[in-house]
Amino acid sequence: MVLVGVVLVAGEGTRLRPLTYTLPKPLIPIMGKPLVIRAVEGLRDNGIHDFYVVIGHLGFLFKQALGDGSNLGVRVRYVEQRERLGIAHAIHRAIEEGANGELVVYLGDNYFGEGVGRFIREFEEGDYDVYIVLTKHRDPTRFGNAVINEGRVVRLIEKPREPPPNSYVVTGIYMFRDPDDVKRAFKTLKPSARGEYEITELIQWFIDNGRRVGYTITNSWWKDTGTPQDILDLVYLMLDAVEPRVEGEVRGVVNGRVIIERGAVVEGVVHGPAYVGPGSIISKDTVIEHYVDVESNVVISGGALSRSLVLNDARLELGRARVVDSIIGPRSTIRLERGRHTLIIGEGNLIMSMDWA
Repeated sequence: MVLVGVVLVAGEGTRLRPLTYTLPKPLIPIMGKPLVIRAVEGLRDNGIHDFYVVIGHLGFLFKQALGDGSNLGVRVRYVEQRERLGIAHAIHRAIEEGANGELVVYLGDNYFGEGVGRFIREFEEGDYDVYIVLTKHRDPTRFGNAVINEGRVVRLIEKPREPPPNSYVVTGIYMFRDPDDVKRAFKTLKPSARGEYEITELIQWFIDNGRRVGYTITNSWWKDTGTPQDILDLVYLMLDAVEPRVEGEVRGVVNGRVIIERGAVVEGVVHGPAYVGPGSIISKDTVIEHYVDVESNVVISGGALSRSLVLNDARLELGRARVVDSIIGPRSTIRLERGRHTLIIGEGNLIMSMDWA
């Protein structure tokens, strides 16, 4: 059977509000590219060209970003999940709408430091009915947990209050050999206490029915971008891997591993690792400190910026202020005079210090 990608992007991203009121998590760009496009490209580069994208909250924005997939060299079809009924339900919806093949299900707000090629290859070569990718996490209560005994997955638990011994966190990629088995499993499920059909319960059906459930432990980092800090952590991790590239105009000073995209202008100081997107301007009295991602058409004048993500078309007038550990929504304007600030703001906001009022 052919590999089919099922990318899930229907969630509302409530823990990232106000940013996600108008911009879904998987469409947040990092270093010039939204997470969902990185997901599709990663799967495409490992042999998947047929995609079902399960949409819900602000689904039209995904249609605008991905279209029919032809710009990415793939075919994309859209499936609506009208209610928040969980990951297992989203997978079942894709199968109902025609996803027929060996399913590689990917949560569109996830990112794997090692990529996904090894996972898909081991699934294919291992002749598993289900294959999952596990890791350790500092807060396993936020995720499904898999209990391993003698090299086998014996039990899955959704968001346990007290994670059991020998357990690992289940990451956001799941592979299924036969969609008909998934349909059989789904028919046995009931909504959990939070009203969702849980992916852990779906996979538990395969365990309980003697199917081959394989697993691997990722040998690099993994990020689920559920919170603002998760987004910032992903920015830091991705910037750690950048190779310096300067295609824009540098009139000031650039130190270390920095990407300056074509059309960007740097008149101030940029310390790497950092990214400055196309059309952005870093004014002469501005210092960009380490681990900053400035997306496209941003203008920053004055002050300093550190460990932050600034999204498209934002305007920052910082005076002598320092902004740290922040996410600035697209088309927002920040006017500060002094002090140290941490901001998480959505699209089109105006933030002014009293000095400006």
